[in-house]
Amino acid sequence: MRRGGYSSPPVFLNGKEGTHVASIGKLNRHQAKMAYLFITPTMVLFLVFTIIPVVMALFLSFTNYDVVSRMDFVGVDNYKRLVDDSLFWQTFKNVFYYAIVFVPLNILISLLLGMLMNFKRPGVRLFRTMNYLPTLTSAVAAATVWIWLLHPEFGLVNGILSYFGVVGPAWLAQTETAMLSIILVTLWQSVGSNMIIYIAGLQGIPEYLYESAKLDGATAFDRFRYITWPQLRPTTFLVSTMSIIGALQLFDQAFVLTQGGPGNVTKTPVYLIYQQGFNQLQMGYASAQAFILALAILIFSFINMRINKSEESII
Repeated sequence: MRRGGYSSPPVFLNGKEGTHVASIGKLNRHQAKMAYLFITPTMVLFLVFTIIPVVMALFLSFTNYDVVSRMDFVGVDNYKRLVDDSLFWQTFKNVFYYAIVFVPLNILISLLLGMLMNFKRPGVRLFRTMNYLPTLTSAVAAATVWIWLLHPEFGLVNGILSYFGVVGPAWLAQTETAMLSIILVTLWQSVGSNMIIYIAGLQGIPEYLYESAKLDGATAFDRFRYITWPQLRPTTFLVSTMSIIGALQLFDQAFVLTQGGPGNVTKTPVYLIYQQGFNQLQMGYASAQAFILALAILIFSFINMRINKSEESII
């Protein structure tokens, strides 16, 4: 007996029990070794293709590396140059406008599609598949098709508008509609995957909550407001975070549809980084831009997380 309490009596194991415990210990060690063995290739690939390139890009951001000549260390000169780079900050304004329109519409349309496709009706799986198919399409291939759909003279979109007496604009050539056209294409290609995420979230809501609400006389809107939407908050956080990150990393559609024009109104940070690094061979400056973009993604993701947490505390 110890001072201030009782200690458990010693346990004596016989031969069979001791052998059983030892075999369990060997099994656990074997499982741990196998786990490390299976995870090692993934960690090696992550190190080679993610960690090392990030470290190298961070080093390049402090140099004037241009691929063809000697690489000199310039300190924070690239970051000082960014302060006065009006085009770089213009791309952030463009992508901010894109995110303000794209993210809420993405959440709204994905949620509505998820609620429509969550019912158990004949043929609902077919409609789920049809809505999901654009997600499987290559972004470059889809954007190429949409160039023809949005053609001002021969495009299907303006052709349909003409039947209603509306003269369609030059969607990709006018500053007023170029970014909206990119938003349209990216929405068409992204809502399908988010619809699946929302369907999974909806199917995870306990059915007894709706049954209790119906017994209390709650309307369909009340059930959505007080049950569905609060229960889907983690799902919405996931969808909104991925949408914000995707908006800040927009490149494919802007590159194929408009090449950043007209007048740089659709040029994005990633597109500018691509031009600086591979067209103008200013790898050091492009690396500095990339790290500022990464910092912006981190900040917006953190803000989104704080907003979701504050809403949860209110509820």
